[in-house]
Amino acid sequence: MEEKKMDELAGLLTILPPVEFCCVYGSSLHPNNYDKSRMIDYILGVRDPVEWHSQNLQTNMNHYASWMVYLGGAKMITGVADHIGVGVHFNPFVSWNNQTFKYGVVRMNDLIEDLRSWENFYLSGRLQKPVNVVVDCLDVKQLNLFNLKAATSAALLLLPDTFTEEDLYAKICSLSYKGDLRMLFAEDRHKVRKIVQGQFELFKGMYRPVLEEFATKDLLRFSSSNAFQEKVSQVTVHI
Repeated sequence: MEEKKMDELAGLLTILPPVEFCCVYGSSLHPNNYDKSRMIDYILGVRDPVEWHSQNLQTNMNHYASWMVYLGGAKMITGVADHIGVGVHFNPFVSWNNQTFKYGVVRMNDLIEDLRSWENFYLSGRLQKPVNVVVDCLDVKQLNLFNLKAATSAALLLLPDTFTEEDLYAKICSLSYKGDLRMLFAEDRHKVRKIVQGQFELFKGMYRPVLEEFATKDLLRFSSSNAFQEKVSQVTVHI
């Protein structure tokens, strides 16, 4: 992503308390998407959510739902995220610098645990799709490689013997939507394919090293399909 665009995406952090991890995800990563009317989505990892929200409330109280602010403040905000949600509190429709943002705040330990064990499969599912990492104090990007390998393995179990790269990325992308009722009613049923087709090169940049590693272990084989992508075959192991 070009440096100017990166600076724009990192700009929101200048008005927030310090974070240990920050990534941008969603439609703003599409190479041709410069629509400032669309909401830009963030995940923020922090050491102590109660402390972070306490600091943020001092300068950005308008980012939060008023009932949370007045009924319980930072402790309620964190408690609702921990006990009702999946450990993430979202502040949507935040206006700053003529743009609209949504940011989710999560405890770093919870983020790391989800990448390792798929405990909630929310953040791990999100990081299986393209994201742009803006801050990474604990090398989450490196840790996420385990998540990407696990997602690839899961997708291979659901795919036939031969498939295209797009088929693989679509299957990986679909993992986090399994059981999501929005996909039955509110969401576009072709959403997964559109995500993959719109960000194909980003998916390829994430997963090609994993596929090549699997190929060196003689688990996968590649064959040219066209200039756009290759076909992939799973190697059958006879016991």
